[in-house]
Amino acid sequence: MTEVMTSAAAAVAEISSGSSVAVGGFGVCGIPDTLIEALAAAGADELALVSNNCGTATHGTGILLADKRVRRVTASYVGENAEFARQYLSGELEVELTPQGTLAERLRAGGAGIAAFYTPAGVGTLIADGGMPWRFGPNGSVAVASPPKPVATFAGPAGPKRYVLEEAITTDFALVHALIGDTAGNLVFDKSARNFNPLVAAAGRICIAEVETLVPAGDLDPDRVHLPGIFVDRVVATGPARGLIEKRTVRGEEKK
Repeated sequence: MTEVMTSAAAAVAEISSGSSVAVGGFGVCGIPDTLIEALAAAGADELALVSNNCGTATHGTGILLADKRVRRVTASYVGENAEFARQYLSGELEVELTPQGTLAERLRAGGAGIAAFYTPAGVGTLIADGGMPWRFGPNGSVAVASPPKPVATFAGPAGPKRYVLEEAITTDFALVHALIGDTAGNLVFDKSARNFNPLVAAAGRICIAEVETLVPAGDLDPDRVHLPGIFVDRVVATGPARGLIEKRTVRGEEKK
């Protein structure tokens, strides 16, 4: 049964130091920012984060990085956070970079109970061959490198092709943001804010959802539900999203 929480702080109170946490969102779109801020305030550190990216210096999981709460990150894009780059290159942070589609499928597989799968993405690169720097040493040397992964050849419509074996991802906790949720945990996401949220929710052993609007169970049209409540353990109403913009671009005055 999904538990309705009275506050974000109460919802994340069980997340302790050393926990693994998957976080939904893409950039600052659809991020569970209220839950992230509550987690930062709670003081847990040595966290192992799984997220498409690490937000910015002041939003999303970037605030956990800035407070030195993160030990390891599994992500596919980290280019908008200078503090992330600094910690990684200085050896303060362990980072596993993975192709974006592979990350999505690893999370989906974890939620579906699939231990591993083969994909052509990354064959012939450090992703499959190993040697990608996971952690640097203080002098810039590679302290921890990615191990090689099994590669196999399978027949296909275009002939034999090589595939690399990727393991599923599961985490202790998952933090997600939804537009609407009901008291049974069923969630509806807003357009592109759907992004990684459903995959993350399924991959977490305990899924905590912040919702802009909370309604009684039965109020949602079943055909409108994007994520069934079976995947959601706790839900908390946090009000409207802040409408953050990761990188604002405006058109200059047209030349006359």
